[in-house]
Order: sequence, then structure tokens, then C-alpha cells
Amino acid sequence: MGETLVVAKGLGRDFRDGNAGRIEVLRNVGCEIVSGARIALVGPSGSGKTTLLHILGGLDRPTAGVVEWPGLGTFEALRPRQIGFVFQSPSLFPALTAVQNVGLPLLLAGENAGAEEIGASLLQSFGLGELGDKLPEELSGGQAQRIAMARALVMAPKLVLADEPTGQLDSRTALRFFDAVLDRLEGTDVALVVATHDEAMAKRMATRWTMDHGRLTTGLRPGTAAA
Repeated sequence: MGETLVVAKGLGRDFRDGNAGRIEVLRNVGCEIVSGARIALVGPSGSGKTTLLHILGGLDRPTAGVVEWPGLGTFEALRPRQIGFVFQSPSLFPALTAVQNVGLPLLLAGENAGAEEIGASLLQSFGLGELGDKLPEELSGGQAQRIAMARALVMAPKLVLADEPTGQLDSRTALRFFDAVLDRLEGTDVALVVATHDEAMAKRMATRWTMDHGRLTTGLRPGTAAA
């Protein structure tokens, strides 16, 4: 068992809707992420996957329950050094080139020396080197998603949370890129949690978590049906 990075207990998350009133997105969710984990988070659209990732990454606060980061330090230190986050939309900065976007977390952390060189090396390792000088408007959606994943890894964080990181790629390209990510993480203690609808991708992960109407089932092996 690796080091405990994140612990969530009794998480609930409600949103207010002017017409529907209170919408319950998460219901009594409990989970734990340890170093080196490879977790596929699956479930239908609207089941709460994105909300859970945001709370585990400190981007949102639960309405009920608690989340702690015993292996990652203080809340203020979570990003970008400890947690890399990949959103459904790539969220690249439009005025920066691809390589500058990848190196941006290093600059935000005060590590100015060699930021672009490190970013270029990471893009090259994923077969994206030729895109380094492209602006986001010149990239396809799938290219932007892959660059966003590279950006999440540039700080060598302890935890990477990825929300449908290959949703705009065809299945063959998605698996090839995802395998490159897994190869890069092989032998490291980096924990990876990926929300995905891609069953082939989910089966490459050691553990399956299933979301259904805001409730989470943890600990299932890939290919195992939730109870």
C-alpha cells in the first residue's frame, strides 16, 4: 500500500437551480487515493464524475463531508506542484504557444530557468514536438487535449486528475496517447485518476470506480460490473 494522498469521507455536493431547487450531485461519497494508484472513474454523463474530481483536486468544496490531502501538504500547496489537473476542455491560454502552455506551471512556481526547454522535451516525448510553436487557435481539439495533459505532468506532481482527457480523439489515437502517458508514469509513485467513457482506456487502469446518480462504488477491477 502506497502513501495516502487524498482521503474523502461522506462527501455531498448540492447545487441550487432556480427552477428545480436543490440538485444533489454527490451523495455520501467516500474514497482514498494512494501513491502509484491507477484509477478509472466511469459512469454516465451527469453522474457526478467531474464534480468529484474537482473536489478531490481542491477546485471545489463539498456541501457535506470532508476531504483531506495527508500526502500532499497544505491546501494552498496543492496546485500546480502537487496536483496536475486536466479539464474536459483543454483550457490553454490563447496568447501562449503550445510549448509555453506546457511550461506555464513551472513559471507560476517560480522555476523560470528552462521552462520552455522542459515543455518542449515533454511534447517531444508524446510525439507532439512539431506543435510546439502553434497557438491554441491553430490546434485541433484533440491536439489541445494532449497538450493539456503534458502541461499537467510538467511539474512531476504526485497526483494527476484527468477529466475525459482524450474525449476529442478517435479511439486508436486516444489509446496510443494514453499508453504513452502510462509509459511515462511507469515506475513512478504518481497517482492517476481518469474520468472516462472509453472502456478500452478504463481497462488499462488497475482499479475502477463507478459513479451512478452521485454515488460512488470503489475498488472494482476493470471489466467488473458495479453492484
